Amino acid sequence: MKKFLCLLAALALSAVLPASANNPFLGRWALTIPGGGAGWLGVEEKDGKLQASILWGGGSVLPAADARIEGHQLIVTRIHKSKDKKGKENIVTETITAAVDGDSMKLTTVRRNSAGTESGRAEFTGKRIPPLPPRPDLSKVKWGEPIQLFNGRDLSGWRLVKPDAPNGWSVKDGVLMNRVEKGKRFGNLRTEQEFEDFNLKLDVRVPEHGNSGVYLRGIYEVQIADSYGQPLDSHNMGAIYSRIAPTVAAEKPAGQWQTLDITLRDRHVTILLNGKTIIDNQPLLGVTGGALTSDEFRPGPILLQGDHTDVDYRNLVLRPVLK
Repeated sequence: MKKFLCLLAALALSAVLPASANNPFLGRWALTIPGGGAGWLGVEEKDGKLQASILWGGGSVLPAADARIEGHQLIVTRIHKSKDKKGKENIVTETITAAVDGDSMKLTTVRRNSAGTESGRAEFTGKRIPPLPPRPDLSKVKWGEPIQLFNGRDLSGWRLVKPDAPNGWSVKDGVLMNRVEKGKRFGNLRTEQEFEDFNLKLDVRVPEHGNSGVYLRGIYEVQIADSYGQPLDSHNMGAIYSRIAPTVAAEKPAGQWQTLDITLRDRHVTILLNGKTIIDNQPLLGVTGGALTSDEFRPGPILLQGDHTDVDYRNLVLRPVLK
């Protein structure tokens, strides 16, 4: 009887202990979140403890408040804090429960307010992201003929991601301009063409406090921002938004033209800003906030973010990688 009770205690303890090396939840997962948006979940063991990070549609990749195994399920907890008009803090606890079947994941999210009342429930799915390949040897890449993405005269070859969104994009004096108005959420602009791996060169000009982004294949955002003089950060000019910070501050002050030279190859990215290498052949662990899809293995457009502030682009030239 004593041995039996010890066995039950061990089984109960193992249900809440950190995952072992054969934990099927470990790794990176491409999520299709409720409503069809793109998400991402990363699960790892660090210092003997299970940890999770999550991307939910827009914004940054953020650490979860808690991650644990219960039985055959992964339980991830997120805490959402906000304040009402009177300054009272509202806390919503989101519990995400996941089950794995091979490389597929089924998830349920439940939100409860401070009183414990359920305020939202939805089901969604995930797919395991295959391991990253080795860093590519860019000296051996064969390039196709240059493609002029912008003709300098009009918006031929471009369209709004959401056709019914307010359009702030226009062309003047060879410049692709976005002009926004306060209180309106203007549209993002994408190429009609879709691409796999490539090199993209462009010029960009942001105003003071300006904010935009260039999405590679519509899923990886290269941040465009007025960050001159700021400490290195994954939200600065030329960063892969919230994922890879520049190693060198190469920004120019707001209002000046700046050049970007971006190479995407085998889920690795190299970025030169104003002639300086700020990201050197670094792995892309998953999509960034605002991605069109969480699928990293299909062609996608070049997308210019237009829903934040004014911004100018010119000389957008892409060279595809030849297989």
